[in-house]
Amino acid sequence: MLLAARYVLPVSAPHIEDGAVLVRGGAIEDVGARADLEARYPAEEVRDFGLAALLPGFVDTHTHLEYTAFRGSVDDLPYSQWKMQVMSKEPALDAQDWEDSAALGAIDALSCGITTIADITSSGASARAAAAAGLRGVVYREVQTMEKHRVPEVMREAAEDIAAWRGLAPGLLAVGIAPHAPYSCHPELFLRAAELAAAESLPVAIHLAGSRDEYDFVKYGSSPLAVDFADETGGWSDVGWLPTGVSPVRYVLQWGLFRLPNVLGVHCVQVDDSDIEVLAENDVAVAYCPRCNAKLGMGTAPLQKFIERGLRVGIGTDSPASNNTVDEFDEMRIGLLIQRGMTGESAFFTAEMFIRLATLDAARALKMDGVVGSLERGKRADLVAVDLSSSHQVPTQDPYGALVHGANQENVVMTMVDGEIRYEAGRFATMDAERAMERVERMRAKLRA
Repeated sequence: MLLAARYVLPVSAPHIEDGAVLVRGGAIEDVGARADLEARYPAEEVRDFGLAALLPGFVDTHTHLEYTAFRGSVDDLPYSQWKMQVMSKEPALDAQDWEDSAALGAIDALSCGITTIADITSSGASARAAAAAGLRGVVYREVQTMEKHRVPEVMREAAEDIAAWRGLAPGLLAVGIAPHAPYSCHPELFLRAAELAAAESLPVAIHLAGSRDEYDFVKYGSSPLAVDFADETGGWSDVGWLPTGVSPVRYVLQWGLFRLPNVLGVHCVQVDDSDIEVLAENDVAVAYCPRCNAKLGMGTAPLQKFIERGLRVGIGTDSPASNNTVDEFDEMRIGLLIQRGMTGESAFFTAEMFIRLATLDAARALKMDGVVGSLERGKRADLVAVDLSSSHQVPTQDPYGALVHGANQENVVMTMVDGEIRYEAGRFATMDAERAMERVERMRAKLRA
């Protein structure tokens, strides 16, 4: 099949006007000018998207699909208070609710042009929803406890889940492990998680340096987050915590996690030059979540320093509990504007750079850039078609600027994963969007109560 559009954005090469992409057997076989490809493959069916952009599917480096039902239930609170409110509402949902919430999250992802996710989950609902939707990605089994005696039990349960999830969507979904955060994990848990990851070649993710409260707790021994978290969970109210005198990044460094070959640090907004050096020396990638960080007042990631130091960085949307939508266009647009406003380096941060951060660079952050992230021969056929013909978009001169500054999730007309169309013109190949929305509406009442 030849997919054609006014603009084709390989990302790894200059964009092509009046371009096309040849897809066969789930892979990309050719990319180039439409006239050339039609001449080379005269018998191939042509799908013409007209005034649109064809580009690699978005690679979302941080998601929590199972929290989609929490959208709008906790707004206008800073991070620590938001976290406590979300935790207080979690018991209202039963096992089926989490499954239905994750299903809606997977539907959201496909309709936004996301083809690859890096999801952190403790229930596994996200893994099952991603498999049902036909998404690609990594699903990290979250672990947390501040009580040393519980570490063996927590790790045993995690290992069992990881073994079970591996069979959900072979070839599309990988499984990893995610110690939650420095303020919720005993050092022994970091050590055991690192051992399991090394033994089974698991990718690792961790929420890291995500708020000032976290920073103050780790370094100085107390903060509102620490007090509220202990009171809310009751899980470590009797656990003593001594000030470490170091930042969260340097604290986690002590426990072996960063020695692993595939580690993703989520947020990393409360870091200094010394922390960035630690991340760089250990090849820790960063999930940059600008809207969530701004909405919850967490801080702003020093993106320019990350890039200049050579860190692997990709854009993440986080969960609708914190971010309301998983719109990668909003994420790119707001992320770019925040960075320009903070640094004044408008020439440094371009729309083209942010397209790359949402695709190829994000794939690099997950060490999947040999498979997805750009339109190149031999890579898997994960593509998205974005309409650029709306009144707020024409005339279109620069496709990168049109996508970042003038498009949104409603302009996505087709999402393809592994050569299969998973979403097109409001219809989903394997998901029942109407049922999912109906189920989530019922959950809304539970969360309000």
